[in-house]
Amino acid sequence: HKIIIMTDADVDGAHIRTLLLTFFFRQMPELIDAGYMYIAQPPLYRVAKGKEEFYAYTEKERDGYIERFGEGRTNIMVQRYKGLGEMNPEQLWATTMNPEVRTLQQVTIESAASAAHIFEMLMGDAVEPRRQFIERNARYVRNLNV
Repeated sequence: HKIIIMTDADVDGAHIRTLLLTFFFRQMPELIDAGYMYIAQPPLYRVAKGKEEFYAYTEKERDGYIERFGEGRTNIMVQRYKGLGEMNPEQLWATTMNPEVRTLQQVTIESAASAAHIFEMLMGDAVEPRRQFIERNARYVRNLNV
C-alpha cells in the first residue's frame, strides 16, 4: 500500500506538503510507521532541443542538460514548472505518476516529526522562534510571491 503526496515542486507545494505530513503525523502515525507514506518528486524544469527533452529536478541538473547540448545552444527551450497544472497529462504521467520511472521519497517518522516541528514553529503562538527562522532563512528566498 502507498499513500503518495504529490504537490508542486515550489514553496507553496512545500507548504501544502508540510501541512499534510503534520496531519498524518498527528492523526495517523501508524501509516508512517508502517512505511505507507511517500512523497512524489515532480521535476522543476523541462529542457528541450528538437526532439530531445530532459526533465530536471534542480537548477544544477537543468544547467547540466543545457551543457549537454554543447556549443550549438541555440533553439534550446527551458520551461520552469510553477506547478503540476502546467504539465500536460502525458508529461505528468511520464515524470511523476508512472510507477516504472517516478521518484518517490518514503516518509519516515523523523521526517514527519520535522515537518510537524516546522509547522508548529511557523504557525504556532510563539513569535520568537518564527522570527529567528525567518532571519536565518530570508537570504535563501529567490522568488517571493506576496
